[in-house]
Amino acid sequence: MNPLFLMVIVMAGLMFVTLRSNKKRQQQAQDMRTRLEPGAGVRTIGGMYALVKDVTNEAVELEVAPGVYALYSKQAVAQVLDPVEYNRIVHGDEPETDEATDESEAADAAVETAVEDAAPAEAKAEDEAAVESAIDPDALAEKVEAKVGGDKDASDK
Repeated sequence: MNPLFLMVIVMAGLMFVTLRSNKKRQQQAQDMRTRLEPGAGVRTIGGMYALVKDVTNEAVELEVAPGVYALYSKQAVAQVLDPVEYNRIVHGDEPETDEATDESEAADAAVETAVEDAAPAEAKAEDEAAVESAIDPDALAEKVEAKVGGDKDASDK
């Protein structure tokens, strides 16, 4: 076979595969946009996360902040998000599992015990307020250790 003929066949095959995958991707995006419905969380092509409030043939009304609505072209919607993923991204809500809940409760109890045992009476109220305001248990433990270490240094002097 002629090498030039072989190259032409390979190039035609690559073009066919490329065009086919692009068309499939465009069709998937079009299907996603036609399935938009109020209440769904979306990410726009600009990276903004919002809730769908209303859908028309050409546009979609998004709630970009509580009580703030904006009208966007359907083409501006890049992805429709799963409700759990939307809440995780926008609100920082982590899905709770039994194992994670048990570990976090054990860590909270350990931190509260450390605060009660190690802190002087004046600092107890401040540390209890910090625990109640849901500070990261590791960060709180470091603060308690710093206070306890600081109190020992003061008592050594």
